[in-house]
Amino acid sequence: MEAAAPKILILYASYGEGHVQAARAIMDSLRRIGRCEVQLLDLMAESHPWLNDLTKFVYMQSFKTIPQLYGWVYNITRGMQAKSAFGSVLHSFGMRQLALTLDKEKPDLVIHTFPQLALPVLRRKLGMKLPIVNVVTDFDLHGRWLHPDIDRYYVATEDIQKEAAQRGIPIERIVATGIPIHASFYPMSTEEVANQQHTIPQPISGTTTLLIMAGAHGVLSGILHICRQLSRLPQLRLLIVCGRNQQLKAELDALYAGHPNIYTYGFVDYVPALMRASHMVITKPGGITLSESIASGLPILVFKPVPGQELNNALYLEQKGAARIARTTEELIQHCIELISTPSLAAEMKQSIELLRKPHPADQIAEDILHQLVDKRPSIRTT
Repeated sequence: MEAAAPKILILYASYGEGHVQAARAIMDSLRRIGRCEVQLLDLMAESHPWLNDLTKFVYMQSFKTIPQLYGWVYNITRGMQAKSAFGSVLHSFGMRQLALTLDKEKPDLVIHTFPQLALPVLRRKLGMKLPIVNVVTDFDLHGRWLHPDIDRYYVATEDIQKEAAQRGIPIERIVATGIPIHASFYPMSTEEVANQQHTIPQPISGTTTLLIMAGAHGVLSGILHICRQLSRLPQLRLLIVCGRNQQLKAELDALYAGHPNIYTYGFVDYVPALMRASHMVITKPGGITLSESIASGLPILVFKPVPGQELNNALYLEQKGAARIARTTEELIQHCIELISTPSLAAEMKQSIELLRKPHPADQIAEDILHQLVDKRPSIRTT
């Protein structure tokens, strides 16, 4: 008799696009590789909708208006303990909704792509034998992700693996897979690539293509001024993704209507094709977009990173030689000029990126989870 397909519950949050993108990438791999039944749950939105809307608003506004305060709070709590008073409060939200979902769905394993860790306490209260794993979606490790009762961690790099171990997590529970992104960012067949080419203008010989990712909500700081400055550079082609910011796209379209080397896009589902058509990228330093850029082999330019996980992500990649940080428009333009005019510099950055690249992280995570469920080795423990 054939065994029933594993049932997996993935808990995420809609603070930005990264956590849900990671959840969907893992879901796709689990369904394809293990034919799993997978359910996604935005725990905060389902359990506390009004508080979820309020905290999302505060989160977005803090990025725009008081980034220094956000960064201060992030960094002062970076070393927090899960079972501290503060940690216990943060991880208490959503417990009732989660209990109802577990009772209804009866999953074989639960995955977090956001550090809202109500489940470890709930598991103890209910006496459940339910494996729990965390998928860390940044190149920085905040204490919210760490809990002694999490059975498995999937992290971006070996450096984070070592840091988590130094902070008390047994190293055999931590796997450096990379951050899960959609499979289309990895090499595709010639036919698949050809099918996507109609969305991207063909490059002109002798030009350098720069992709500008304004973020899902088009909030990259000073993007209009950046585009004005970059449009003056000869032999530079700009692909500008405005996300859901329709006003930004309208303003750029008005400025550059008919310009032969400037193309604007709204919210698109073919970012992999845009990255394959580009030579470098300017982006906000969210963990998912950075991972997509690394998978695509693009030198990364980060402009005015917001203090907190985004600045820490950028600093890490800069230290590894994969990114450059610009804090002024002039500095950003200078970085662009240097990368265009000095091929050896771009080549060095690409070599550094290659050292960070992980093959198919979502598949690695799915395969490891399925292996643990079938094999039931001690590396995923149960209470």
